[in-house]
Amino acid sequence: MNRHMSVKLVVKAANLSFYRILYRPTEWLVRRFSSVGLHPFFDPSEFGWIPRIEAGWTSMRDELRALLRERERIPSFHELSQVQLKITRDDKWKTYWLYACGRKMGENCRRCPETTRLIEAIPGIKTAFFSILAARAHLPEHTGPYAGVLRYHLGLIVPRQKEACRIRVGSDVAHWEEGRSVVFDDTYMHEVWNDTDEERVVLFVDFARPLSFPVSMLNDAVIWLFSRSGYIQEIVENVDEWNRQTGTGTAGEPSMTVRTSGT
Repeated sequence: MNRHMSVKLVVKAANLSFYRILYRPTEWLVRRFSSVGLHPFFDPSEFGWIPRIEAGWTSMRDELRALLRERERIPSFHELSQVQLKITRDDKWKTYWLYACGRKMGENCRRCPETTRLIEAIPGIKTAFFSILAARAHLPEHTGPYAGVLRYHLGLIVPRQKEACRIRVGSDVAHWEEGRSVVFDDTYMHEVWNDTDEERVVLFVDFARPLSFPVSMLNDAVIWLFSRSGYIQEIVENVDEWNRQTGTGTAGEPSMTVRTSGT
């Protein structure tokens, strides 16, 4: 057995041990002590930072539009993460990454300074990117991996037929509006449709679920361990490589520079 294969087996065994020993018990505690309860969708008014983000939405949209002038430089999600091949295999879902589980994409953030300034003020931010869904796109139902984070969408470009561009979480359905927020728990089965002839773009953020101490610290530890997983490392390395190939510089900065505590 060669050394590379041995390393892969050790990593796989370590991940399995982590899952059994820490991940599942922590997820039970997270659900039990969630400060905002357990719901498919959450009222944005429960999160005091959202008005500040919504107030800056046009600045973020301006930076996004500059990026969209070079769509060919923005990769499809499955080109960065093979896990996404279960959901999408075409170019109808593109993503422009700023943070991946706390790991900053330096060059991408430098190209979007106002967006970066705003998202770095979100308490417990872990992941952030522009999620670009093409016309007539459909993302089949799927679930997120861990209940310790909640998902935030801010509408930046929304089709005029906004009711035809929608997301189902559990049995509840919502649609996006420009400058308005949607917060949901992605561990519920969810599905997305854009049944229009226009593009939809949202700011996509995962942030730590509000929890009381000491469960909040345990949750942060699990998320930090996940940030060192092969899944996140693949994204960081592929964003970095994509930027090199398209001449946009260096992406990955493995230091965690965002605020990760508070609610």
